[in-house]
Amino acid sequence: MTALGFLYPGHSAEDDYPRIEQLLGSDIRLQVVHTDIGEDAHRVDALLEMGSAARLASGVEELRLSGAEAVVWACTSGSFVYGWEGAHDQVRALALAAGLPASSTSFAFAHAAHELGAKRVAIAATYPDDVAALFASFLTEAGLEVVSVRGSGIITAAEVGTWGEAEVLALARGADHPEAQALLLPDTALHTASCIPALEKELGKPVLTANQVTVREALRLADRRVNAPELGALFTREPIVQA
Repeated sequence: MTALGFLYPGHSAEDDYPRIEQLLGSDIRLQVVHTDIGEDAHRVDALLEMGSAARLASGVEELRLSGAEAVVWACTSGSFVYGWEGAHDQVRALALAAGLPASSTSFAFAHAAHELGAKRVAIAATYPDDVAALFASFLTEAGLEVVSVRGSGIITAAEVGTWGEAEVLALARGADHPEAQALLLPDTALHTASCIPALEKELGKPVLTANQVTVREALRLADRRVNAPELGALFTREPIVQA
């Protein structure tokens, strides 16, 4: 049994995790611990507070007791908002507090895109434009070319969590770009676990979603690979070996 830990802010789309656990179909357990979201706002000051070391550390003991082998901060905006170096500092502090290998959803997106060999990406964000632009900057620091960015102007994770498959598909269609080798949907508050195959069929390319890549990142930290076609190209393709 491989136990993987996730610190998830508040309550929006955490039910993606038991769904993904089922789709993995193996001896893998996904343990979700909720952190205090503070002010629910896709606004820089609120996001910085949401991802603060104190808020993340408060959930660490529960994860340790669960037997988790690795921990991922399951929040994209609450990690990339710190910038490339700041996000590294955040993860280092989390690893030290937990005594476990650690990462965040922002790094999960970068690793997933590189694993698929996708050098050019498009972003379909629920966030306001200024926050979406910060994610684009983070990915550029990670060595990716962002060919387009679309924000949706949604302020709260609570509202994002009400979106269904129709809204997710519409966002993806509207944000895709012909030069993009993958489309990224960066919000762990967005329910996507049940519609990744439909998204990839619609767009004809890999689609990376926040909760999907977060789980893949935890598996990477635990040195596990799982073939799970219902979770899209990321869980079916062999990783690209970089020259």
